[in-house]
Amino acid sequence: MRPLALVVAAAMAALAAVPAADAATAGRASLRINHVQTIATHNSYHRELTDAEKDVQRRTDANWWNLQYSHTALPNQFAAQRVRGIELDVFPDPKGGLYTNPLVRRDAGLPALNDPALAQPGFKVLHWADHDYGTNCSTLVTCLRQVREWSDKNPGHVPLTVLTEFKSTDPKKEAMGGAKSPAWDTALMDALDTEIRSVFPDDRLITPDDVRKPGLTLEQSVLKHGWPELNASRGKIMFFMDNQATAIQQPYLAGRPSLEGRVLFTNSRPGRSDAAFVGWNEPQGANTAQIQDLVRKGYYVRTRSDVPFTEARSGDTGRLKAALDSGAQMISTDFPVIGLSARHGSDYTAELPGGATVRCNPVNAPTGCRDHTLERITIK
Repeated sequence: MRPLALVVAAAMAALAAVPAADAATAGRASLRINHVQTIATHNSYHRELTDAEKDVQRRTDANWWNLQYSHTALPNQFAAQRVRGIELDVFPDPKGGLYTNPLVRRDAGLPALNDPALAQPGFKVLHWADHDYGTNCSTLVTCLRQVREWSDKNPGHVPLTVLTEFKSTDPKKEAMGGAKSPAWDTALMDALDTEIRSVFPDDRLITPDDVRKPGLTLEQSVLKHGWPELNASRGKIMFFMDNQATAIQQPYLAGRPSLEGRVLFTNSRPGRSDAAFVGWNEPQGANTAQIQDLVRKGYYVRTRSDVPFTEARSGDTGRLKAALDSGAQMISTDFPVIGLSARHGSDYTAELPGGATVRCNPVNAPTGCRDHTLERITIK
């Protein structure tokens, strides 16, 4: 029998040899925010238009059917649909009033919109300017205030994720007399960060600065030290950028290679200084193992369980199963509860096993993780 000191030394050496990402899942390691899995909604603000406007969409858009879905108000999604992530499409409107008279309304013989919030300067939330503008919260600040209000009432929730897509107007609609949005630049992105911070103070946000360690890039910090602990992160909000295009990301990263001082985590790829969040929309086939590898290493991943309206029409759950098995922390759907897909011919529903609100991540959760301890709120 080896002396006790040698046994202890050998055990410590073995633990030290475990890669940093794997060490986070060894034994009773601390539970971190990337060790859980939740369901999110895709285009969470989206509402269908009036019948008259739908007639215009049918005449002018071969893919008009792709717009036929609606989401309830954001607080309802959190409270009644067990959603813990949302997606917001954001258009810049620094002068105000840019999106008040959509072409689809004009062509349907309807008057301009009378929402006073649309007349004010600031960022607007909608899907497709001049063609598919229906929304359950027309401005970014309005949407975020709804998130804040629900969060204030339920402070024990796991971090809520907000996937943000930076949008611009359609050149074809511009040529027809529609709105023309200003190009995204660093000044506009600074203003967007400011709007978010006007609703959520620093102690309610999880930002790149909260993850990055001194002397390390954001990616090095995530891979070596991991994400914040869950116990200290309940009641907080995280923002991600959905866009991958360099033209959009570059102004946000300018002078901030590891997102210093920024609110959003960019949709990055391994090997970049800003790599912490990775959007990987297709979870099936070889992508399942790819996402699992990213999750094991320590990245936070978003994928999709369905694409309008393939699964809703067929009822097939193969993509959902792949998304769940992948360990992606954020799984986006248009059908978080039963009934939403019925109009498309099935009962397809994207939910966690057993209808859970949040569960221990099947890929990287520590062995001591228990689903029932992850949130400290009562769903009413």
